[in-house]
Amino acid sequence: MDNIVAIIEARLNEEWIIGCDAKQFYQLTQNYIKRLTQLKQIINNPRIILVEKDNNYLDFLAALLASIITECHIFLCDKRWQQQEWKDVLNLIQPHLILGFDVDYNLKNDQNNLQLPNKNLIMIPTGGTSGNIRFAIHTWKTLSASVQGFTDFFNLKKVNSFCVLPLHHVSGLMQFIRSFLTKGEIIIYPYSHLKKRIIPSLNIEDFFISLVPTQLQFLLTLIPDFLKQFKTILLGGAPPWNALLQSSQNYHLKLSPTYGMTETASQIVTLKPEDFLQKNKSTGKVLPHAQVSLTVEKVIKIQAQSLFFGYYPNYEPKQYLITDDLGYFDDENYLYILGRNSQKIITGGENVFPREIENVVLETSLVKDIAIIGVADEQWGEVVTAIYVPEDEKIDVNFIKETIKQKLSPVKQPKYWIKVQKLPRNQQGKLNYQTLRKIATIYLNPKNSL
Repeated sequence: MDNIVAIIEARLNEEWIIGCDAKQFYQLTQNYIKRLTQLKQIINNPRIILVEKDNNYLDFLAALLASIITECHIFLCDKRWQQQEWKDVLNLIQPHLILGFDVDYNLKNDQNNLQLPNKNLIMIPTGGTSGNIRFAIHTWKTLSASVQGFTDFFNLKKVNSFCVLPLHHVSGLMQFIRSFLTKGEIIIYPYSHLKKRIIPSLNIEDFFISLVPTQLQFLLTLIPDFLKQFKTILLGGAPPWNALLQSSQNYHLKLSPTYGMTETASQIVTLKPEDFLQKNKSTGKVLPHAQVSLTVEKVIKIQAQSLFFGYYPNYEPKQYLITDDLGYFDDENYLYILGRNSQKIITGGENVFPREIENVVLETSLVKDIAIIGVADEQWGEVVTAIYVPEDEKIDVNFIKETIKQKLSPVKQPKYWIKVQKLPRNQQGKLNYQTLRKIATIYLNPKNSL
């Protein structure tokens, strides 16, 4: 890992983390290297939890690089996790050191390495749609392969990043690593400032920004001229809806919808801005470091140099990953995502894909947010159910039904409509389907919920 130190040393006189002193960052990293080296003299392959404390991203990044240099096992964690989540995480990891977070826990001093390899492993949290926290096992090599695929795809020598996403999450982490490895610049900026229209007076025309759909929707309404300045807006984390994409095209945003996951160290399929502005409706083309194929059932299968090594503590090198996503390629090798196989609704023998219905309803502008799920039914197998947040409390659900009546076949029109104040989404915009099903159960069977 000498190249990491060399990169930091070569940039001591540059302000590459905008607003931060490069010499201070170098010294922070050296301090952590010394501390972790001493720990390794006591414990082989120490397990370290790393949390960004009080938005102190400089400390977080220095500790991250130091753990990679000293070949420790590092776990990126979110300080916003609640008591039960932290209890589960601590029981799973049994850490030897916790950085950036104060928690009542007796640190381990055992030598139990759980059959993990004697090299640095980077554990990145992923909640999926179940809400259960898991850690995808990565290495510096898999993360570097993702960067190489990204730069090859966009034909870049360096990547400048404007990061408003959390650094413990793959979407924020990879922004830093892209800029670090390509010797670009990075601006780490609080999303809360943008929500208050506090915009930095910086030249960002050569910068990438990564957003999730809910963020894009909010900023597009609030500060569209700010978004127009970026070289590229990467959009991922959750499926975007058609109306959002249409609005982005109307504003001529240089948007790049992406498809990827924590397990692949961010995107493996991306639509370039020029294709997006030409109204290409696909998710894009496969990046050079990955291969995507489809099973007979149209399930997406991924091979990639950035592919993870299983979920902690099970280190299991994989040749490929069978996803839960369905898709197809057109004649020009653009990939279209149909939705998740597990979320597919089979009603009366017909296959129904929630995303299609959600897009149609969102395009009416009568709802702020919506999730379509299948609810078990003795006659139909499943019935299509909408859980939604109305744009206005005065909007009658019958008006929504009438508006979509000519746009969806009868089998796709929701039988049940459940109005809520807010949908259960995580910070990346992903829905928690366990909670959605609980909401539906309580609504449809109120007596059983008591």
